[in-house]
Amino acid sequence: MYIKLEQYRIFNAVAAAGSISKAAENLYMTQSAVSQTIKQLEKSLDTTLFVRSSRGVALTAEGEMLHSYSLQALQTLNAAEARLRSMKALNEGELRIGASDTISDHYLLPVLEKFHRMYPRIRIQVVNRVTAEAAMLVKSGKIDIGFGNLPFEDDKLRIEPCMQVHDVFVAGPAFRTDEELSYEQIADLPLILLEKTSSSRNNLDSYFLSRGITLTPEIELGAHELLLKFASINLGVSCVIKEFSERYLDGETLSLIRLKSPLPPRHIGFFYQKNFFLSPAAKKFIDLL
Repeated sequence: MYIKLEQYRIFNAVAAAGSISKAAENLYMTQSAVSQTIKQLEKSLDTTLFVRSSRGVALTAEGEMLHSYSLQALQTLNAAEARLRSMKALNEGELRIGASDTISDHYLLPVLEKFHRMYPRIRIQVVNRVTAEAAMLVKSGKIDIGFGNLPFEDDKLRIEPCMQVHDVFVAGPAFRTDEELSYEQIADLPLILLEKTSSSRNNLDSYFLSRGITLTPEIELGAHELLLKFASINLGVSCVIKEFSERYLDGETLSLIRLKSPLPPRHIGFFYQKNFFLSPAAKKFIDLL
């Protein structure tokens, strides 16, 4: 049985007014249109909802029951519409993001600060995940936007670059050199690299392998900050993101190792589901990026 929502709205207006003519006036409708709607509703439900008299109309027992339930339903829908308007205006809602510690610290913090200042009522949730894990969370609908190291491909995701970065090799005083090194010479050094679960590490390995060189690090770590700290105490030579390492590159703590052929630049990017509704909060955050 299909009954239009508008019929219930008119039914409740008549019940509240106690008169078809008064309800028609309140609804800016003709009396005949209101009367016809009530008749259609009674026919659809196969019951009498009103007792008619010269003084107006009064609800039957069945009408009283329907009025109680339908009024609650309409109030709930009105509240839902009000919440939707509020969410669209970014007066409430949630923003769910997945990103690594490094990207969160060095890239996202200023954007998150600005977003929170503009929309303080939006609840922000950030989960720390590497690129592959963030992509899985986006595809499962558990987060709205993921951030990670590019390049990577996924047919289900829209992937956009947002910041160009440069991979560089850095060393403390014990491994400092003024010489420009080849890739082969780099591979012979005691290397400190990210673990292989990292997309940055995989990109680095792939680039060297394409030139016939296998990287065999002496130390593998799970955080970019640790790469910098381990290199600064002369445990080896680390490959880091230059833009995220500036405060260490003072020539005393760490120095850049110059390469005969610098590593190609790459990007930090964000991604979200291609065919999925983005919340107003997520759309606005992407605009800020």
